[in-house]
Amino acid sequence: MVITTAKRDTVEGLKNNKTLKYARISIQDIIKKDCRMEASVYGIEGKQARKKLMEGIYPIVGLCGDNGLAEAYHRPRFKRIYVEKSDLPFYQPSQASEIYPKPSSYISHLTQTDINALRVKKGQVLLTASGTVGNCAYVSNTLNNLIFSHDIIRIEAGEIAGYIYAYLKTKTGRTIINTNGYGAVVEHIEPKHLNNVPVSNPPSELKRRVHKLIEKAFNQIDESNKLIDEAQALLKEEFHLPDIEQIQKRTPKFDKNANFLNYSIQLRRMDNRFDGSYHLPTYKKIENHLRKHAKEVIDVGDKRISKSVILPGRFKRVYVTEESGGVKFIGGKQILDLDPNNKKFLSLSHHADRIKNQLTLSENMTLITCSGTIGKVTIVPEHWNEWTANQHIIRVVPANGNIAGYLYAWLSSVYAYPLIKRYTYGAVVDEIDDKQVSKITVPLCQNEDTQNEINLLVMRANKMRYQSYVLEQKAVSIVNDEVINTKR
Repeated sequence: MVITTAKRDTVEGLKNNKTLKYARISIQDIIKKDCRMEASVYGIEGKQARKKLMEGIYPIVGLCGDNGLAEAYHRPRFKRIYVEKSDLPFYQPSQASEIYPKPSSYISHLTQTDINALRVKKGQVLLTASGTVGNCAYVSNTLNNLIFSHDIIRIEAGEIAGYIYAYLKTKTGRTIINTNGYGAVVEHIEPKHLNNVPVSNPPSELKRRVHKLIEKAFNQIDESNKLIDEAQALLKEEFHLPDIEQIQKRTPKFDKNANFLNYSIQLRRMDNRFDGSYHLPTYKKIENHLRKHAKEVIDVGDKRISKSVILPGRFKRVYVTEESGGVKFIGGKQILDLDPNNKKFLSLSHHADRIKNQLTLSENMTLITCSGTIGKVTIVPEHWNEWTANQHIIRVVPANGNIAGYLYAWLSSVYAYPLIKRYTYGAVVDEIDDKQVSKITVPLCQNEDTQNEINLLVMRANKMRYQSYVLEQKAVSIVNDEVINTKR
């Protein structure tokens, strides 16, 4: 029996016969699957990926196991004890692929597990084991020694770890990781399952060549993060800013005898907002401090800062396949990644006007998540040019290249985050809009040379991130072109 699969929203591609996928399924397989006839049950893409490897010129080995290329392990489950702040910052598996992850929470030393064993090590390849399975990351200086949860598999492969990472970044590698031996989609993997993941095993020289490219790529990421840190430090020094925790502690309450946070607000400062979180004294404390030390305090919407602040309208999306030539499309969960996983492709013919006027990203634009998780901030790297993003992300188009890096440095700082979050509204799903983002405070430096230096540091960092992407793509292309797609 031949079973085919095609999604309803890929009709455009089907007209060109580009999205039809098929595989031969035995009657026995159908009986084992309770006579289900949906193509997705039989993992056609997984079967095709494995077949492609078998047709290659290089021998196939297991990813891990006795004769595999690597070793893998994860940590046992444990009950976490969270605290407001500690010297044990904690990271979630989804953060491993972020360019510069920040702690999601903090855990206590009382947590009953081997905390040091949770730390990832430089040179490891990380693989998400549940939820969104198969996202991978490479541990360089940025991630080294960070504490990750048990739901991430640590893969160790020595001087060919970069090859393993590049292989898992290929479409073939991702597909195989996300399907079992029969091709069906999996929702959770264990280290032992990697023993059955086939990997092409080319000569050592080729594997080391790919590894060195990945090493160079992530060295660029490390250097770019150092530049961002340097820019943030200059900001803090220029405005004589104390640690954010000190600002919060020093903020006075209205009545210290009360056992809850309370404060008074002048009627003229209400802004028609009656939610207490909008008027937290911390915000006023930060803004007053900036007015004392800045040359001028303006808003994001000021034309010296931005050309425009764009919030796309909601719309029903029509996706196509990559082969059909759709436009790359990402969401708010992905904007902190260098090369977002699980990118989709938006139909250009269905959304041409919206893509042109609202959705398209351009280099050095600042992005801010505005729905669900509020206040994630990134700057658009060169390789995202002409990509698109969903309506849950606000675009701040910088006035020019002399302010783009500085704007990002401020909006991504721990001092701007509360000023972004204050505008949050919504009973169930948190939201902010473009008009509110336009009102966010931006201080200008007394010393213009310092402001220019901060701007240049960020712009250099952004270029280095693009260079990292180019190196990584070169490594992935070698694995695709010289290994997976080279036939006997």
